[in-house]
Amino acid sequence: MKKNKRWYEYLWIFSSIYLILGFVNILFAWLGMICFLLPLAISIVKGNKSYCNHYCGRGQLIDLLGNRFNLSRKKDIPPFIRSKWFRYGFLIFFLTMFSIMLYNTYLVFAGAQELKEVVTLLWTFKLPWSWAHRVDNVHPGISQFAFGFYSVMLTSTILALTTMVLFKPRSWCVYCPMGTMTQTICKIKNKGKL
Repeated sequence: MKKNKRWYEYLWIFSSIYLILGFVNILFAWLGMICFLLPLAISIVKGNKSYCNHYCGRGQLIDLLGNRFNLSRKKDIPPFIRSKWFRYGFLIFFLTMFSIMLYNTYLVFAGAQELKEVVTLLWTFKLPWSWAHRVDNVHPGISQFAFGFYSVMLTSTILALTTMVLFKPRSWCVYCPMGTMTQTICKIKNKGKL
């Protein structure tokens, strides 16, 4: 008997479209804030990781590519990646890069720096971005945030896909910064509860 899929089992489509739309117009990068704020809100309000378990489109996408399309070697992830020091170290690194992105956005909003129309991969490699359009009638700071946030989302997607190919499909979920943050929030929220 075929199981009826729930609406949230198709959120991988949202993740795929998000990546494509960022190439069309960088301002679509702002949609990624849903994937940033919603997991935090769910973990704070409900005290669980239901976003990671049910609603994460990126997790669904790498699961689909790794399992259904057999793009994964399906090997165990190395133990050091599961370790607390690696997961929290990666979270600190990720938050540092995110903070730098926010600071650059602030500088553009303050008029101390001009808009840098650049998307970086792994926070280092500049991608050619002449095909992406931006809207000229919005403040450059809004576009600056979009370029920076899209860089973060693209980098994390590339890391997720690389980890999927090398190891088990959802190996990214082991060290995903959002997963580590929501897990920490859940632990604090549920501390003392049975």
